[in-house]
Amino acid sequence: MPEGPTVSAPSPVDRTELRTTVIMTVLTMVAGAVDAITFLTMGQVFAALETGNVLFLTFASAGSGQVSAIRPAVALVTFAAGVATASYAIRALAARQRRWFPAALATEGGLLAVAGTLALLRRGTGSLAHDPDLVALAVVALAMGVRSAVVLRVAVPGMPTLLLQMSLVQLVADVATAPRVPGGEQGELRRLARTRLTATICGMFVGGILGTLMAPWGTGRALLVVATVVMALALSGVHADLPRHRPPPASAS
Repeated sequence: MPEGPTVSAPSPVDRTELRTTVIMTVLTMVAGAVDAITFLTMGQVFAALETGNVLFLTFASAGSGQVSAIRPAVALVTFAAGVATASYAIRALAARQRRWFPAALATEGGLLAVAGTLALLRRGTGSLAHDPDLVALAVVALAMGVRSAVVLRVAVPGMPTLLLQMSLVQLVADVATAPRVPGGEQGELRRLARTRLTATICGMFVGGILGTLMAPWGTGRALLVVATVVMALALSGVHADLPRHRPPPASAS
């Protein structure tokens, strides 16, 4: 008897996974740009990389006269406030089956736009490096706190968007221990994982370059450009199925 047509198994890496990778890469680039802008134009402080702010606080506490304590402290406190507020709001929206991901992105973009507008209105089109605006800094850090709650909820492996150290460690360790990618489903999944880790590292690097290139435009204008990118992503609809295929992590009992 003639054999019927062979039905191939569905690929474990579908368009949703690839679209998720692109979205998170763009968000990683945004985080890199924001940190470059805040460090270069807002008085050597980070809005997303809170590890750096903790270190700045230790330098100031140890008596380094060239390092400010108030700016990293403001960034840390408002970042934490953004995480707490967004986590509560996301949980509430998810419980009501609402589309929380685009709402959270729109909130981030709106906060960045507010910070950019404040910088323009209060200090003009120049840099705030020598005359930092703590209110504008607080709003940017609040936006990055919102982002942190979003990526925690989405939980895309290897793509935290706000930092890259663990992504770098995972990529190097994986390549060092298993340089050859096997065929089949496991090979596709490993290639996806390596792609995401690489995209996180490269996305942060490229975002930092873009933020550095935008820094001469002035704090306000640079932040408004970044805000426009985030708002465009929030309104694009490309993330329509993102939250569905990535369930939130279970709470510890």
